[in-house]
Amino acid sequence: MTQHRETVVILGGTSGIGLAAAQVLSTGGFQVVVAGRDSARAAQAHKENPAIRAEIADASSAEALNRLYRLLGTFDHLVISVSGGKGAGPFASLALHDLRSGFEMKFFPQVLAAQLALPHLRKDGSITFVSAISARAANPGTAGLAAINGAIEAMIKPLARELRPLRINAVSPGVIQTPWWDRLEPEIREQLLNQAASATLVGRNGHAKEVGQSIAYIVTNGFVTGTVLEVDGGLRLS
Repeated sequence: MTQHRETVVILGGTSGIGLAAAQVLSTGGFQVVVAGRDSARAAQAHKENPAIRAEIADASSAEALNRLYRLLGTFDHLVISVSGGKGAGPFASLALHDLRSGFEMKFFPQVLAAQLALPHLRKDGSITFVSAISARAANPGTAGLAAINGAIEAMIKPLARELRPLRINAVSPGVIQTPWWDRLEPEIREQLLNQAASATLVGRNGHAKEVGQSIAYIVTNGFVTGTVLEVDGGLRLS
């Protein structure tokens, strides 16, 4: 008898942490579907690992998400690695429209993606959100980011009770060297990354694969729910 291969859908899975999780889970025997807005990245993800199925979907669009979920039918696990770059900066000068944009780019797409997926998810499957350690640290200039990621993490425990036996968890990464940082000028990027590395307890920043392995652990461990797993090299303790 052929054993059922569980399917994992990873939104924001065509680059960075999402793609790293896809690679780890694919190697672990899962059927993996990644989805993102960038068709070139989606094509590259599939080219690098033909076992990974790539689709185009904007997680901020209910229409796009419903189209994707209908296309896939029923699946076992959902990972939401959707992010944005707005909401950082000193509180005294933090523009409210930037903070709203930050919520629109990360918090609301993650909520929407989870909500619309419910009819398609296996009843005892899982949803894994991806927040950030800014929710749990105390770094100046990150109050807006803390609000966005803290809002995601605040949902985990009540959703785990409300949606059981569906497992609800989150991974909270620290500073991870991914293409997310490429938007900055090289000199500024290196300065920020070096500062972050020196603040960790392990003396370096994280790699996307390390967060991907943590996501895979949560997906595969059927006894973990209502948990936010910190993957930050101890940055929150500095």
